[in-house]
Amino acid sequence: MPSQREIRRRIGSVGNIKQITRAMQFVAASKLRRAQDATLASRPYSDKLDEVLADLAAVLDPEAHPLLAEEREGTRLIVLFTSDRGMAGSLNTNTIRFAAQEIAKSSGELQVVTVGRKGTAAMRRGHVPLAASFDGFGDKPAFSDILPLARLVSDDFLAGTYTKVHLLYPAFVSTLAQRPEMKRLLPVKTNPDALEGIPGHQFIFEPNPSQVLEQLMPRYVATRLFQAVLELTASEQSSRMVAMRSATDNAQELIDDLTLTYNKVRQSNITREMIEIATGASST
Repeated sequence: MPSQREIRRRIGSVGNIKQITRAMQFVAASKLRRAQDATLASRPYSDKLDEVLADLAAVLDPEAHPLLAEEREGTRLIVLFTSDRGMAGSLNTNTIRFAAQEIAKSSGELQVVTVGRKGTAAMRRGHVPLAASFDGFGDKPAFSDILPLARLVSDDFLAGTYTKVHLLYPAFVSTLAQRPEMKRLLPVKTNPDALEGIPGHQFIFEPNPSQVLEQLMPRYVATRLFQAVLELTASEQSSRMVAMRSATDNAQELIDDLTLTYNKVRQSNITREMIEIATGASST
């Protein structure tokens, strides 16, 4: 059985860890509200952009823009979003496992662009071909941060390097739930059903639909990528807050168990000393 000193030392160590995890929980909670608000506020904009694109696609030939072309066989690109740091529960593990399953069942050539160090390290360990890697965009991502990635993806797709591009990221569902999702980015998949109920699909585009589409497509690609980054940020903070709260609770339970053990050892030592004193007195 450990001595009282060893138990006290361990109680102190666990107490220090508890203070750290509790502080990390509060920091994540403060960042979560901002990240959650940004994610939820951006979803209507992204959805409306999809609607506008569907309107344009209804009056244009699919060959009017390369990013609207039909999906064909060729090299596939997956843009994988993970966090830079750990201590976020199973968020990165679930996302990377989901990515590994998609890669395993993918036919044909495939390359990956990673956003976040955790995904980069996992893909390198798995010997998955990396086209590029980016560090995360921090706790306050800006739209301008995503533009280099958007240009890389668009330029390579237009150059024919890839024939299809998918985004794979942890979607923010709630504080307690984050779900890995994969969505097609390129070629753009329009939704003709979005125009149902509009008589004759009469739209006026100035100066003309082709020029509007030319200006809209880069914005569309960047917006979809930025939305994935926002989803990742909110998911990371919520997952970290829950993980640190669980770690804090576990630390307190361990402290309670160690305190109980300490009291038992202390009581045992006191009893032994009393017996030794009584034995010594009776022998004299």
